[in-house]
Amino acid sequence: MNTGISTQNLEGGFEAAFNSNAETYYFAPGRINLIGEHTDYNGGRVFPCAISLGTYAAVSSRSDNAFHLYSANFADQGMQVLTLGTDEIQEKVGNVWTNYPKGMLRYLIEAGNQITHGLNVYIEGNLPDGAGLSSSASLEMLFGKILQTEFDLQVAPIDMVKFGVKVENEFIGLNSGIMDQFAVEMGKKDNAVLLDTNTLEYEHVPLKLGEYVIIIMNTNKRRELADSKYNEHRRECDEALAQLQTGIDIPTLGALDKETFDEYSYLIQSEPLLKRARHAVFENQRVGEAVTALQTKDLAKFGRLVNASHVSLQYDFEVTGKELDTLVHTAWEQDGVLGARMIGGGYGGCAIALVQKSAVKTFEERVGRNYQAVIGYAPDFYVAEIADGPQQLQKE
Repeated sequence: MNTGISTQNLEGGFEAAFNSNAETYYFAPGRINLIGEHTDYNGGRVFPCAISLGTYAAVSSRSDNAFHLYSANFADQGMQVLTLGTDEIQEKVGNVWTNYPKGMLRYLIEAGNQITHGLNVYIEGNLPDGAGLSSSASLEMLFGKILQTEFDLQVAPIDMVKFGVKVENEFIGLNSGIMDQFAVEMGKKDNAVLLDTNTLEYEHVPLKLGEYVIIIMNTNKRRELADSKYNEHRRECDEALAQLQTGIDIPTLGALDKETFDEYSYLIQSEPLLKRARHAVFENQRVGEAVTALQTKDLAKFGRLVNASHVSLQYDFEVTGKELDTLVHTAWEQDGVLGARMIGGGYGGCAIALVQKSAVKTFEERVGRNYQAVIGYAPDFYVAEIADGPQQLQKE
């Protein structure tokens, strides 16, 4: 995996952008989800972890009310300026990256937090853009950490998570759940987070994979969730729930076990709705089974459950596509692989595979060669290192 961006590199980028010196440095991770996909907005459980790929910032204070923001990843958009106390931080503008920090600023201020002056902020990330590794949640939680530290804000981690979700839902217009921001904010090195999205109860579970590592496989097909069928699939889940509620008193699809769902599935009036709901219910159950398998060191079963998750996402939730299926199905055929599945919203982005350390090089060569032959361009591979959540960095 990429070893990261040094504070020296950040300092150089900051000086080039602002012709002055940075004062503080920050990092927020991206995330992968081991299992539990499209369950977070259905009141189910998820099992993500933060990774060492992420988003970095160099920051200095300003004496005025302007936020001057520059991203090395979107250099073509130039310097972006937001000014406190004006209407410009109230509304989303186009698809520029600054909508995410702008939304965090807006909702933190609306909640009564005192942002008393502007900042110069230089951003640089090593998360592949549009790869489904939660670059937007990483940016939101990074900016939350910056504002919290620079202005000594008393904001609890769970509240910072909720501000990030509000940015996605209300400011950006993506009807996503809480998993991404939660996984980024609550990340803990060498641990995954078991989160019940209905109650927000969570625990850190040590991620002990023995001789196996997690390989991130990037399709290199960009996906724009807000422009995809993501919101449509969420509506279908809501419709299926409403039809089930005509005969059974349940708050969410996540409240059902497999047997109860099977018993009441006749209430769902169409095949697409039945398939979406079945995925939400069965995937939620798989999370619990997968955590138990991990804790009892039954890695073979853990891998099979990861495989089952992809099958459900491919055939019941229908969010995979040719690129993801090619990566995952090819991974299943390789020696030394416990399991593989797509992660994130789908329609492109990334998948993960649990691969024996000694087989990683051969795995990447064979999967990469087949993907190139089928799709026409190469995938990228990263070894996932499990990381802590947002943090202020010490200057090197």
